[in-house]
Amino acid sequence: MAFTFKAPAPAAKYKTAAAYFSMEFALDQSLKIYSGGLGFLAGSHMRSAYELKQNLIGIGLLWTYGYYDQVRNPDQSMKAEFLHKQYSFLEDTGLIFPITIHDAEVHVKALYLAPETFGTAPMFFLTTDIAENDYLSRTITHHLYDPDTAARVAQSMVLGIGGGKLLDVLGRQTDIYHLNEGHGLPLAFYLYEKHGRDLAEVQKRLVFTTHTPELAGNEEHPMQLLQDMSFFCGVPEEEIRRVARVENNSLNYTLTALRFARKANAVSKVHGEVANEMWGHYAGICPIISITNAQNGTYWRDPQLAAANKAKDDTALLARKREMKKAFFKIVADQTGTLLDPDALTIVWARRFAAYKRADLILRDFERFKKLVSDDSRPVQVIWAGKPYPKDQGAIDIFNSIIKHTQDLKRCAVLTGYELGLSAEMKKGSDLWLNTPRYPREASGTSGMTAAMNASVSVSIADGWIPEFAKDGENCFLINHADVTLPDGEKDNLEADTLLTVLETKVVPMYYDQPKQFLKVVKAAMKDVEPEFESGRMAKEYYEQLYK
Repeated sequence: MAFTFKAPAPAAKYKTAAAYFSMEFALDQSLKIYSGGLGFLAGSHMRSAYELKQNLIGIGLLWTYGYYDQVRNPDQSMKAEFLHKQYSFLEDTGLIFPITIHDAEVHVKALYLAPETFGTAPMFFLTTDIAENDYLSRTITHHLYDPDTAARVAQSMVLGIGGGKLLDVLGRQTDIYHLNEGHGLPLAFYLYEKHGRDLAEVQKRLVFTTHTPELAGNEEHPMQLLQDMSFFCGVPEEEIRRVARVENNSLNYTLTALRFARKANAVSKVHGEVANEMWGHYAGICPIISITNAQNGTYWRDPQLAAANKAKDDTALLARKREMKKAFFKIVADQTGTLLDPDALTIVWARRFAAYKRADLILRDFERFKKLVSDDSRPVQVIWAGKPYPKDQGAIDIFNSIIKHTQDLKRCAVLTGYELGLSAEMKKGSDLWLNTPRYPREASGTSGMTAAMNASVSVSIADGWIPEFAKDGENCFLINHADVTLPDGEKDNLEADTLLTVLETKVVPMYYDQPKQFLKVVKAAMKDVEPEFESGRMAKEYYEQLYK
């Protein structure tokens, strides 16, 4: 039977038909098509769009091997495994259509995720790993963020061009095309060709979310490579150079998206300033506003904990928190053989693993750290988790060095397999959520939001979303950042010292000597995080500020 797409009836104020393109979506622990924060954010957006009855569909790629499975070598260090993934809950639409990559026909197949499966907007996932393609074409959608440059470019083309073409094949009238980060940029050229090579027509329809200020996240490739790979949908190179205002021999995805979109958003107020500073001086870019990232409460918050908080039942709240810590500590013991105490102050550092996020900052003065976690009168437990990019040897080395440095400390543990499931357990099972990025390089960072929903208090550098939320000592604990003009090593030393001082002089004494005051901070964090940092607010703002 032929597949016909029928979207759920939208709420009156969300009738504008939008399509959201993202390289990764974290929708459920069982669907392994994401690497970290970008996917977590996209997943929460899809959930809130469903709850608000927005006329939005999501378009992503179905990664045959996912990102990777993080396991251990015999010495406990990290190992990446790539396992073939299969999903019974994705519906084969039977839709297969060609796109051109490197002057050759590549067949793209669409699979459908129905809204009721995980409580998301309707979603389509594209794959090239089908019998109709030769082996090389099949590998395009094998690995999320493939290390090979040509493969990465081809992946962008499948997302952007394949996603644009899918909407046409479905016959869906789409008013707004929303690019989540620059990965799907070829969509801009697909629309440019579709609308008679009229830039203004593309700009009427295209909006863009820029995320990381990190160079690696703002892709740039030689024009010659992109032209050879048919990246521009048949538009001649001279014309691309003119409309995209290419000034040298390479094309920057973010800058080009800002020139083809009618409006863009940064993902926090701080990031809005950083993004305007980074891109604002270039000619022909669209306005960049700020819509702060957020996370979906229905998915992330523990219902019993939320009910106890709502009922103002402190006894029930504390009892539930202790239960959640015990449940999490069973996972820690199972993975590492480390037994932890549910009554001890527990710090967690967990997120996508990249050097600038500084997972090891707390270890910088190791003797002082050792003293902190070895005090039997006021025990402090520290747990880490995160997935480095499998080819980022620097980040992998940091991960492994944390294992090596802490393996003889009975109150420390490093976990592998940081995905949705473990992330939720870590937020529920921690008292403090540690966030130590190098300011101002964290565009938003949302893990502290879902931690706060689960009675875990942020100890954080004031970067990304934190300045919009933070009341130091009232709903979180701030680590003052050093002068940004100092060399990185010097900054790290100063901020590591500040972090340990905050823990030693404020947090540990409050937890053990003033438990009522600590509980007050916990409850303030739970109250202040919603609705401001719940993704219903974000999804509404996309319609009100970006799509209209």
